Amino acid sequence: MENMDKKSETQEELKDNENLKNEEIEETEEKNCEEDNELKVKSSIKSLEDENKKLANEIEALKDKLLRTNAEYENFRKRTAKEKEGIYTDACEDVLKNILPVIDNLERAVEIEGSAEDIKKGVEMTLKAFDDAFNKLNVEEIDTKGEFDPVLHNAVMHVEDEAFGKNSIVETFQKGYKRGDKVLRYSMVKVAN
Repeated sequence: MENMDKKSETQEELKDNENLKNEEIEETEEKNCEEDNELKVKSSIKSLEDENKKLANEIEALKDKLLRTNAEYENFRKRTAKEKEGIYTDACEDVLKNILPVIDNLERAVEIEGSAEDIKKGVEMTLKAFDDAFNKLNVEEIDTKGEFDPVLHNAVMHVEDEAFGKNSIVETFQKGYKRGDKVLRYSMVKVAN
């Protein structure tokens, strides 16, 4: 019995040793697992920190790009406004250079004394100077003979008269002018039928 008791004790000791080994193995595995998890967490943190730095750099680059784009747009807007003003000034200058001689002639005509015939001749010369200026500026008078055209004429009166055809212009109250296809002033007319 003693042998059996010893065997049993030995078996129990073996089992205890085995259990201890298993526990040690489990503890080691847990430590290894914890260390692995810790390494994974540290690696994840490092990865996230790197990604965070990368995103922060991208944000800074985008902010810089936005500031530069806004500055470029503001410069473009100012430059365009200045160019637009320059174009308008140049256009006015061209027109005024052609009109100023006509004004000079009118001022001279006012200062001169003469007969009605002389004054009429002076006015005709001034009108010719206006026509020359308009020709240089490509401004032409709108024709008011023929049929009414709402694109070119402004009808301010309407009469029923069988002597004229339908939509015929009977009388011109004020001449109209255009430059190319752009109407500068509509002809003011009386229309029949």
